[in-house]
Amino acid sequence: MGSNRMTRRELLQEMLLLGSGTALAMAAPAPVFGKRAAPPRAKSSAEDLVDLVNPMQGTNSNFGFSRGNTLPLAALPFGMTHWSPQTRQGDGWFFDPNQHTLQGVRATHQPSPWMGDYGHFTVMAQAGDDAALAPEARASAYELGDLQISPHSLSVKLKRDGVRIEMAPTERCAAFRFTFPVGETGRVLIDAHSHVEIDAVASIVTGCSRLHGFGAPGNFGCYFYARFHSPAARAYVFGDDHKATTERIADGKEVGAAIEFEGKTTVVMTIATSFISVEQAQRNLDREIGEHTFETILAEAAETWNKTLGVARVSGGSERDRRTFYSCLYRAHLFPRMFHEYNEAGAPIHYSPFAGGKLRDGVMYTDTGLWDGYHTIYPLLSLLQPARLGEIVQGFVNAYQEGGWLPQWPNPGYHGTMGGTHSDAVIADAITKGIPGFDRAAAYAAIRKNATEDPKGSTEGRHHLSDYIRLGYAPGAVSETLDYAYDDACIALAADALGHTEDAALFRKRALNYHNVYDPTVGFMRPRGADGSWKANFDQYAWGDAYTEGGPWQWTWAAPHDPAGLMSLMGGRDAFTRKLDRMFWQPPTFHVGGYGQEIHEMREMAAVPFGQYAQSNQPVHQVLPLYAAAGSPAKMHYWARRVLDELYSPDNLPADEDNGEMASWYVLMALGIFPGCPGRPAYVLGSPLFPEVRITPPGGKTLQLRAPATSSKNVYVSKVLRNGREHSRLWIEHSDLRQGGALEFSMADRPVKRALRESDLPESQSPYGANAARETNFATKVAINCGGADAGDFIGDCYFEGGTAVPLPGNEELTMSARQGSFTYQIPLPMTPKGQAYTLRLYFPAGGRQSVSINGKTLFADINQESAGVKETVKEVSSVLPGRNGRIEIAVKSASGSADGGRLRAIVVSS
Repeated sequence: MGSNRMTRRELLQEMLLLGSGTALAMAAPAPVFGKRAAPPRAKSSAEDLVDLVNPMQGTNSNFGFSRGNTLPLAALPFGMTHWSPQTRQGDGWFFDPNQHTLQGVRATHQPSPWMGDYGHFTVMAQAGDDAALAPEARASAYELGDLQISPHSLSVKLKRDGVRIEMAPTERCAAFRFTFPVGETGRVLIDAHSHVEIDAVASIVTGCSRLHGFGAPGNFGCYFYARFHSPAARAYVFGDDHKATTERIADGKEVGAAIEFEGKTTVVMTIATSFISVEQAQRNLDREIGEHTFETILAEAAETWNKTLGVARVSGGSERDRRTFYSCLYRAHLFPRMFHEYNEAGAPIHYSPFAGGKLRDGVMYTDTGLWDGYHTIYPLLSLLQPARLGEIVQGFVNAYQEGGWLPQWPNPGYHGTMGGTHSDAVIADAITKGIPGFDRAAAYAAIRKNATEDPKGSTEGRHHLSDYIRLGYAPGAVSETLDYAYDDACIALAADALGHTEDAALFRKRALNYHNVYDPTVGFMRPRGADGSWKANFDQYAWGDAYTEGGPWQWTWAAPHDPAGLMSLMGGRDAFTRKLDRMFWQPPTFHVGGYGQEIHEMREMAAVPFGQYAQSNQPVHQVLPLYAAAGSPAKMHYWARRVLDELYSPDNLPADEDNGEMASWYVLMALGIFPGCPGRPAYVLGSPLFPEVRITPPGGKTLQLRAPATSSKNVYVSKVLRNGREHSRLWIEHSDLRQGGALEFSMADRPVKRALRESDLPESQSPYGANAARETNFATKVAINCGGADAGDFIGDCYFEGGTAVPLPGNEELTMSARQGSFTYQIPLPMTPKGQAYTLRLYFPAGGRQSVSINGKTLFADINQESAGVKETVKEVSSVLPGRNGRIEIAVKSASGSADGGRLRAIVVSS
């Protein structure tokens, strides 16, 4: 028994087999792209935070390696339709910054290349007598530097004929402005795909795209209504053969329309979309654009984004960090997308993909993977946009009431992918935080159904639920068991908040089911059969099968609701902390396991120096706060800052952005308030990246987060004041943040010892008891088996550059290898408190001759182990601190006269 649903990759492969996707060759990583110039626009009355956003962030990705797998989207926050440049047809990776020909500007609803697009169509412009109607034929060269894109606008000049295309979005519509060369015929093309009609007299084009993947009923369509603000000289439609016809209507799979203009250098088109009808699209156009000019739409879009981004207003910090922060904050406000529209009375209505395509009243949101998003997106929205979050949750409740189940990956309807029922976590988080604007009773009924009713034929709900309830685990499925246990914990928290005491007790008990898949003999979560036996041939590095998009190292920590319980399973707080430490120092080894092939998430983990900590995917995204639970907050501060600094930039993300989740992780960690357990109304306090951030939710009170001394060196929090009074807890309640006021973080370049009470530790379902740290803990020990693999307390060779691994004779009790030649180790370590430092023990076997320097200072000029009869030499170096890069550097070079170069068998670092 494996995972309960197909993963996104499996869904994409099925789409490719069905011919509905675009097969892409796996490409090598390409160069990084810098910031795009801000497009010209009307001046906004607010500070232009949009100029700090780089929508190109994460786009330099492909099937084989992700730096975000994003699209450069011009759209309003949570807009129903997004707009993106298109460099090739199909869905998935339809924009490639390395491909310098443009086919047009696409109206897109794609949340991820793994999920595909739906209801999409494309707008293009050209000049001259000869019309090129097919996408490949009309594609025009352009310079990437001439593609000017911001959250609120897109502008590009085409090399082929000198046409400029500009657009500005509203929630469901857009305004386009086309500039044609003087004296040339101007032409606008609309690829409608399924149906198109023209009214040449009124200069109006309407149509429908019925393209969709798995998550839409048969009557699905995205309708559009386009109005040109200049009289057309000619208008015609073209069929699937991309040849013009004399008809005014065309139906097919690749149909479209061409509208031509004479004597016009500038033409404005306004266009609206609807999932209901062409008439509703016209209503959307009248409601959102009306008679407004292009400049007005552009300025209003900029104003909307500036207000949205300005909810979290940063002061200080580097330009790079500010650009990264606001680029991520923009990403955090794109999904889920609104799927509702407004009728003639101004009331929300929606086409329901959950009710067989019928029209329903109320709001609707879609295109969000809750397996990913529960970690960070929704906790962030609870801080910045609580009213919007309430509306989103009501949209999920509406989906439940229309289709019978909460969606787990709506796209736009039920999609049946990924594991768990993490709508439980999202809704519990909203309930426990008192988020307004949704039906709490119906929401609770929906998550309770997830946990108590067999989904039978549905793609939603919890598959293998009866086994999980009967056995306390899902046979053969570690990720599924851990997901269900965590979701049960969230339902228990929601039940407590609503006064359902019996339910709360039931689900609290089930939340401890994660115990049942922990095998102390291997020290990891491990699959077991229905008879209780552990699956044979355990491999700590194998991905897949029982583990979704990860392996034992990534999934063993997935009980964020019960860190104290995890500590007890692992042998206590000290053993727990050593295991956490080892995760970061372990080599980034992976075995393809059940996947049977190397997948991009494996490569992305192995490409960066963070051991088995795979920031590239969600299973580890609640790991760092566990250091605070263990009384070691300084280690959380150290590793979080390294992730922020090394894995994020204005151009790139650690891996798949996943509808705002990867970006929201950055935003929350940069703020210094992170949800250690979504569903519980609290945050673990981290290391703020900026000297000051002012958070002012719409209609809410201002919260000031101050860390005036923060810097790349001062990453350790020594004290926190809340409204001028010392705040001893390593965590803070959501209600405290909602009241506004000020949190002030004192920052230092080294950790500071401080006493702790059990109540200072992040909340846990199980009591800490003997595992409660009484003071902050800095003990660290790392032992590296140079040139070899894991051996007891020694981890496999890691964090080195240069040299070769060589075998050693004998020495069977410990290691049988060494690193030889000239090489360097860069071992990442947090700073120690004043008065403490690290001690290094270096083991030099016979057969090498080397000089050794630590942090650039030569300490041993010639350790000669090449003489006959020489035994292993051990050198101990005390009072060593990491350098400014947060690492201890050990450089071994061949000494003068050496025959084979240096040799190092082992490194032991302790504090």
